[in-house]
Amino acid sequence: MISQSFIKHLKELVIYLGEQAEKIKYDKYEVRLKENDSPLTIADKIINEELISFLITKSPHKFIISEENKNIQYEKRRSWDYFWMIDPIDGTKEFIKKGHDYTINIALCHINTPVFGIVYAPASKTLYHAIKGMGAYKNNIKIRCVPHLDSLKIVASSSHLNQETKEFIDNLKEDNNCEIVNIGSSLKICFIADGTAHVYPRFGPTMEWDTCASQVILEEAGGALKTIDNKILVYNKENLLNPFFIATNNFSI
Repeated sequence: MISQSFIKHLKELVIYLGEQAEKIKYDKYEVRLKENDSPLTIADKIINEELISFLITKSPHKFIISEENKNIQYEKRRSWDYFWMIDPIDGTKEFIKKGHDYTINIALCHINTPVFGIVYAPASKTLYHAIKGMGAYKNNIKIRCVPHLDSLKIVASSSHLNQETKEFIDNLKEDNNCEIVNIGSSLKICFIADGTAHVYPRFGPTMEWDTCASQVILEEAGGALKTIDNKILVYNKENLLNPFFIATNNFSI
């Protein structure tokens, strides 16, 4: 698949790119809107280009799906065995607001399942990673999901809390003492993996690159990320839009 040496160098690159993103975040830069009206910054562009260049030259697996390079016809990519999934900045809106909870996400998939993932939060210098079958780690310390005891901690998006999510949370409140943890980006899923939270309902649109890296981290920590009809999320679909899902610690609901 990939070697430990490759993973080491990829981590080093991601940390370096995070340092560059932090510098850009506090500088003056232009914000452009993409066709779907989502924002794009020079940081997205630089990180995307650097990661793709590294993967093409250093990785044995050359196929790549990225938020910024997503227009590859399904007929071409449907036969891919291994492929990379990149989100150069997950939480661009938080980045633009000079927030701290944006991340760099990168995952390797086999067929339609993530088998390796890195989620890096540059502002806090927190790096999550996981290899399928080998556990999940936060800054190289192994992590596991935990059951809730006194309080059920529910992760909610800082920017995307809709009515369906509010109703789901209200239902949980009927049987649990609940606490809401607000944060952006794929850190919501990583928070369940490291025991900071227990449940994350997402009844709004996300794309495959938003969840791919954090999914393998959560699964290797003992949790699950499933659709509302209890199916595991899969990747490299014809439509790269995710279905609604619930991420859990596998204890709480």
